[in-house]
Amino acid sequence: MTEIVLETVEDVAGREGLLDLCFGAARFEKSSERLREGRLPADGLAFSAHGPDGRMAGTVRLWNVCAGPGKPALLLGPLAVHPWFRARGLGGALMRHALGAAKARGHGAVLLVGDAPYYGRFGFSAAHTGELWMPGTYDRDRLLGVELKDGALSGARGLISPTGARIAMPSFAELMAKDGGLRRTA
Repeated sequence: MTEIVLETVEDVAGREGLLDLCFGAARFEKSSERLREGRLPADGLAFSAHGPDGRMAGTVRLWNVCAGPGKPALLLGPLAVHPWFRARGLGGALMRHALGAAKARGHGAVLLVGDAPYYGRFGFSAAHTGELWMPGTYDRDRLLGVELKDGALSGARGLISPTGARIAMPSFAELMAKDGGLRRTA
């Protein structure tokens, strides 16, 4: 049995390893990654699934974005399940958990880039994404959305852009003060 829980700091290394296993280095080239770069996942919407032995079995995160001007939404992804746990319903359980948590937190819509036949069973379609575009290259037919509140994507158009909290990075001055200044190496 797997348990789906809020992601913790202890999950980060396992999640990154799982994403490397499932998607390889190409995951950093995806258009969706441009919307996640330097950002934190939406508050309370990053989940890990752990197998009976405690190892990382799956992961999913949601990110704050705008679906064009004045249209707040979430971007789902990446969703990954370890090969040992595939075909057991864990991906579906992660999706239902993430969407339920997003709805419970009052979010109105979720976007993703993925396979319509798979994500369609969770209500995703291209019905509300025809006037939206993403930064970089992506397959238009794979840009999907689902409304958690009726009308949340009505009239959505324009560039999907990140709106979530940024990752806190120390400034150059802070790094210099901590390190004691520049050092010369031979």
